[in-house]
Amino acid sequence: MAEERRLLARIAPSLFGYHLLQLGALGDDVAYLQGCPIHARTLAIPGALGVVGAPVLRAEPERLPVGADTMDAVLLPHTLDLADDPHQVLREAERVLVPEGRLVAIGFNPWSLWGVRRLLGPRARAPWYGHFIGYPRLHDWLSLLGFGIDRVEVLMFRPPVGTAALQARLEFLDRVGERFLPMVAGVYVVLAVKRVSTLTPVKLPWQRRSAIRRRLVEPSTRGMRRG
Repeated sequence: MAEERRLLARIAPSLFGYHLLQLGALGDDVAYLQGCPIHARTLAIPGALGVVGAPVLRAEPERLPVGADTMDAVLLPHTLDLADDPHQVLREAERVLVPEGRLVAIGFNPWSLWGVRRLLGPRARAPWYGHFIGYPRLHDWLSLLGFGIDRVEVLMFRPPVGTAALQARLEFLDRVGERFLPMVAGVYVVLAVKRVSTLTPVKLPWQRRSAIRRRLVEPSTRGMRRG
């Protein structure tokens, strides 16, 4: 979580507007929202947690009591990994975002050492009981919902084992992995933009034919002599 916050601090300046909504939280605070230039920030969680620092909305991420086109940014800190219906969570995020609003999704990569730990180790606690969603699959979902991908960041090539001291000694794996093997990072962060296309009405075939017929039978006054 500390590594993710450091990465989000680099992404935060690209978020702008008046309202940011965070769906879910792994911890018991809203540290993920710190450093963001959007001041009106709300945390939506399904149950009561001892959170401080932002208004709390008790709601399921799949069913948000939030109006459409009202949020400038939506943050999903592993929300999709732990949700019962991750695709519905994305649909709700798309609904509440304003046009050109930003979506930040943080997820665990199943094709990583973290994915191996989920498959082989116990799954009693978060995040191991979740269903890790690969980036290609997430990219397809976002594309179907009309999002454009602005940037993708990766982090955590170290295995999720050992003490803090061991993790510090293995920090070199992050530098090597980010340079040579970004596809096996333990965590990815996706910044997507809600695109809204301006549609041009297209007439149906029979409407076009009737318009052509009207033009063919319209009387012309050209060349007519006055009686």
